[in-house]
Amino acid sequence: MLATLSHWRRRVGALLGGFEAGEASRRLRHFQPSRAHLNTLIAAAGADITARARWLVRNNGYASNAIESWAGNVVGNGIKPSSLITDSALKATVQRLWLDWTDESDAEGFTDFYGQQRRAAREVFIAGEVFLRFRPRRPEDGLVVPLQIQMLPSEMLPLHRNERAANGNTIRQGIEFDRIGRRVAYHFLRRHPGDVTDQGVAGETVRVPAAEVIHVIDPVDAGQLRGISRFAPGIVKLFLLDQYDDAELDRKKVAAMHALFITTPAPAEPFDVAESDGADGERTMDLQPGQVVMLEPGEEIQTSAPADVGQTYEPFQYRTLLQVSAALGIPYAYLSNDMLKANYSNSRLALLEFRRRIEAYQHAVMVWQICRRVWARWMDVAVLSGSLDLPGYEGRRREYVACAWLPPRWDWVDPLKDARAEIEQIEAGLKSRTQALAERGYDAEQVDAEIAADRAREQRLGLVFNGMPPARGETTTEEDATAATPA
Repeated sequence: MLATLSHWRRRVGALLGGFEAGEASRRLRHFQPSRAHLNTLIAAAGADITARARWLVRNNGYASNAIESWAGNVVGNGIKPSSLITDSALKATVQRLWLDWTDESDAEGFTDFYGQQRRAAREVFIAGEVFLRFRPRRPEDGLVVPLQIQMLPSEMLPLHRNERAANGNTIRQGIEFDRIGRRVAYHFLRRHPGDVTDQGVAGETVRVPAAEVIHVIDPVDAGQLRGISRFAPGIVKLFLLDQYDDAELDRKKVAAMHALFITTPAPAEPFDVAESDGADGERTMDLQPGQVVMLEPGEEIQTSAPADVGQTYEPFQYRTLLQVSAALGIPYAYLSNDMLKANYSNSRLALLEFRRRIEAYQHAVMVWQICRRVWARWMDVAVLSGSLDLPGYEGRRREYVACAWLPPRWDWVDPLKDARAEIEQIEAGLKSRTQALAERGYDAEQVDAEIAADRAREQRLGLVFNGMPPARGETTTEEDATAATPA
């Protein structure tokens, strides 16, 4: 019935005209995309896409370079918090405690919180999603704040678990929803389905409340439940290009094995294997520079002349990698490490567009989904455990939890020009120092405090540097400064 209705609609569209993209013309006859929702498509192919993306990252140099470039630009050395608490002494206490805790945040003990950010960015690029689980700890565990974060890959939440729970809630693709569509729990596998070293019961699940889980995902469709790899549009081309390169390399290898051939008008007479240079009885010859070889009567030398790809190999590679870079959202130079085609103008243009995408991703995914949730939970646990003493925290929680997140600063192609332009903007009142420092990944109050401390130390020691005039009231002479400077 549905097929008949769809066919009838296409025929009506062909008669009425208007949108060629909706007609069943000869050119579009075989263009019949699925009308299934993305959740259905992910349920059918998501596991295979993720497995292929992970294979490419492990075995393909371009894929590996793309993921490292993405994680390095999104996270760098960390997206760091700057508390908005107005009391400077209290803010400094909070920041110091947070810095101490970041070294203990990883439940696996491999890295710190900023390393977990980088791993999360990698996982979302590869698998389309990753899960972070809050793991409360006991006071006797000796952590500065009794809280850690465990990272769970996409495969730990079964895609095909769709059922009605005993409490009346609906479970869709491993996620439990209440009657009004809110996420209330996640049903994780106790062991990774592909890890044969784990002796746990295969297929056994555990229900984890949604308040204890951060589902990191960059959705592309409305109503999307699970993530899809960013490699999805480029997997086929990357794999086929890899096969083509391997085939070309093997062809060159086989061609290089034969230097020349000797032709004879008559079949070769049998000869003793012991007299042959070849171990398998074949007649072989080792050539040396300047060697003169006497041939048998009637024999001729024919050099090996294998077919070559000519001038098509490089353009073909370049165009294919351009399509892959567009599919992944990574500049061509970042994907291929090919800087020969780059100059200042096109490099800057590509960087500006790429960084707009990165900034949007940092805000919508990394900060909104991860950093805010972790900071709020960390503050709650720190206060409840007594690690922080914040007066009236329960009534002023929103005020205390308020925080600005500072992504890593961007390095420009020509930093001198950009620095001069930024100084002119600040002097013209087009932007503030606070904004300029935040864009560079620094907290303005911390920078000002460091500058003040440096100036006080310089004044105390009688130091004078170029471009840094003496502090107000300072009368240090050049001779005094020289005498005060330690040898």
